[in-house]
Amino acid sequence: MDLIVEGRRGAIEGQARLGDRHYACRLGRSGIVADKREGDGATPVGRFPLRQIFYRPDRGPAPRTSLPCRALTQTDGWCDDPASPHYNRAVTLPFAASHEEMWLADGVYDLVVVIGHNDSPVVPQRGSAVFLHVASPDGTPTAGCVAFSKSDLLEILAQVTTADHVSIRLDETAGK
Repeated sequence: MDLIVEGRRGAIEGQARLGDRHYACRLGRSGIVADKREGDGATPVGRFPLRQIFYRPDRGPAPRTSLPCRALTQTDGWCDDPASPHYNRAVTLPFAASHEEMWLADGVYDLVVVIGHNDSPVVPQRGSAVFLHVASPDGTPTAGCVAFSKSDLLEILAQVTTADHVSIRLDETAGK
């Protein structure tokens, strides 16, 4: 079953549904777009497989899920440099090219679901590090990911399988 994520044009707040359950979520600071570009702050439209989960072992046990799951370490990163052959891939820190650190103090990467956005094949400039993760407690938008409360994300992870996808859609009918 797909996790359906919908948002209005330019909105940073979205709604998700999995089966008959509904969840509030945060989107990228530029809303949802069909033409994702590196650094645009947008959440990409599309249907993406759920690849694997990373979690912070010092902040809780592995989530209950059937998805592949791995504990993060302080040397985990994600390459966001379109010129690098490691673009949109997990990397080990220190790493010379531009990258994100995965071990964050603010808790948003305590649970990270890697989705199959721009990974098969990887196309430079089409976006990197688009994840499902924990929402910032201050309600700020993401840089292009979809973020949920930690309790909602744990509930979602307990239900999804490797056969499931996240479908991100632009809701063109909202407000009409």
